[in-house]
Amino acid sequence: MSMDNEQGGKNSISARKARLSNTVSSMGKLPPQALDLEEAVLGALMLEKDALSAVIDVLKPEVFYHEAHQKIFAAIHMLFEKSKPVDILTVTTELRQMGALEMVGGAYYITNLTNRVASAANIEFHARIISQKYIQRELIRISTDIITNAYEDTTDIFDLLDHAEKGLFDIAQNNLRRDTQKMEDIIKQSLANLEELRTKTDGLTGVPTGFTGLDRITGGWQKQDLVIIAARPAMGKTAFVLTCARNATVDFQKPCVVFSLEMSSVQLVNRLIAGEAEIEQEKIRKGNLQEWEWQQLHSKIGRLTEAPLLIDDTPALNIFEFRAKCRRLKSQYDIQLVIVDYLQLMHGKGEGGKGGGNREQEIGSISRALKSVAKELDVPVLALSQLSRAVESRPGLQGKRPMLSDLRESGSIEQDADMVLFLYRPEYYGITEDEQGRSQAGIGEVIIAKHRNGETGIVPLRFIGKFVKFADLEEDFTAPASFASADPSAGMYPSQDFEKQSNVIIRPSKMDEYSDDDPPF
Repeated sequence: MSMDNEQGGKNSISARKARLSNTVSSMGKLPPQALDLEEAVLGALMLEKDALSAVIDVLKPEVFYHEAHQKIFAAIHMLFEKSKPVDILTVTTELRQMGALEMVGGAYYITNLTNRVASAANIEFHARIISQKYIQRELIRISTDIITNAYEDTTDIFDLLDHAEKGLFDIAQNNLRRDTQKMEDIIKQSLANLEELRTKTDGLTGVPTGFTGLDRITGGWQKQDLVIIAARPAMGKTAFVLTCARNATVDFQKPCVVFSLEMSSVQLVNRLIAGEAEIEQEKIRKGNLQEWEWQQLHSKIGRLTEAPLLIDDTPALNIFEFRAKCRRLKSQYDIQLVIVDYLQLMHGKGEGGKGGGNREQEIGSISRALKSVAKELDVPVLALSQLSRAVESRPGLQGKRPMLSDLRESGSIEQDADMVLFLYRPEYYGITEDEQGRSQAGIGEVIIAKHRNGETGIVPLRFIGKFVKFADLEEDFTAPASFASADPSAGMYPSQDFEKQSNVIIRPSKMDEYSDDDPPF
């Protein structure tokens, strides 16, 4: 009887231990880590002098799980920046100067690290495993934050979605950037950029517009810039940006995405085909083509078919969707230019623009979001915008030229934009000649009203209405009759005459002469 009691007691204890073990294993989880590989990598870095160059772009101090290992790698990285040798003695000395030697376990621990590895043969493979474990920990951290915030009733769901998307995007891009940078690092980056620009002979520092006069002033669409292109209806806003997209993708192979909120993707492509094949838009819209025009169409759209141009015609696009799509497209296609047609058709947060506040505040939030996307993805963002009816109400034909105050619905558009361009066609208002008596038929002006990093000015272009596109304006251009004999594709990209003077009107920048509270225009 006593043996049965004793056996029952043992079984009961075993059962309790099993339950406790199951509880610990189910509730207690260790973060992903590879301490043995961390020790092996650190030891290998102190054994072979060339080992660090193989992993310097993979490892950072924060990817190590053990805090002592973070300090040791930070010391190794500091020695690398100083161009000093990396071994047991130098690392120990550096840690002592950092005041972290005792914290990491002293010189004894540093010595033991080199005993755990024979060579640095597989150090790159080991380093990538350590980095993968760090990415797993970051995914867990972000997911935990998402779960915690998702349970909060006060959390804005679209802010949460945006936060989650950004966190995952940063990890996927390994974009673990510091919030601040030392002047030394920035100067090195700036000098590297200048050396790269020194080798360029075409004067372009950004994505080419394809218009010689405009490229001469802007140097192309610059990274991180928000460019607002505004005009009244029927001035050719969509035709202008489609021509820019065509030039960037077809002539220069720069991946570009066009977000069209007003027109369908098929309508946009029909316009591109009309310009590329030099067939009237009206004929393409109706499908009324002669046999020779069909042959001309198929022979000329080959380059357009192979162009890295993406079109998204999602209607009523909101900022969250726009930002998410841009991140994915940057990751998948490395897009170099983003175009939005047009800004006033976008919404703030959520479906139908239910973001609270009035429309002016919503437009302001949209313009700020567009600028943040440009900076985050390091690409220029071109956004079309409508102008207010104040242009039409001003007396006199010369009063029809747009001004910055004509930007519709929000002054923050002017504030957030790095560059504001206006499109203006005198012919639309019945102006047939300019002050010098030159014909204004078929002339389209690009007015650079604001340029944060350069000059302002006016660039005359040729507007070919039947092909729905813009082109460079020949210097001897005087009448629309020259359209029939001129090559419509001429001047679609910077030519050998890029550095020559032309009829472009350039004004010095006035942006530095005014305070933030005193707009220059």
